[in-house]
Amino acid sequence: MDARAHIFVSGRVQGVFYRGYTERWARSLGLSGWVRNLFDGRVEVLVEGEKTRIEELIDRLKAGPSRARVEQVGVEWGEAGGEFEDFLVRATDF
Repeated sequence: MDARAHIFVSGRVQGVFYRGYTERWARSLGLSGWVRNLFDGRVEVLVEGEKTRIEELIDRLKAGPSRARVEQVGVEWGEAGGEFEDFLVRATDF
C-alpha cells in the first residue's frame, strides 16, 4: 500500500552528509520525494511509496550517517499523491 510521510529530523543533521545519505537510501528503497535542510537546523523529508519501505527509511534516518547525531524523528503520515517521479535533494530552505 502506498503512503506519504512528512518527516522532520533534529539533532546534528546538517553539515554531516545527512541529505545525501537520505537520498541514497530513499532511491535504493524505490521511494520518491525530496529532502532539504531547514533554517532551524532540522532536516525535512517528504517521501512517498510503499509504507513498509518508508518505515525502513525512517529506521535508517534514526541512525543517520556516521557523523550525525539524531535526537528526534517526527513523522506525519498521509495518503500518497503520486506527484513525485524520483527522490531529490532540494535547495536549503533559508
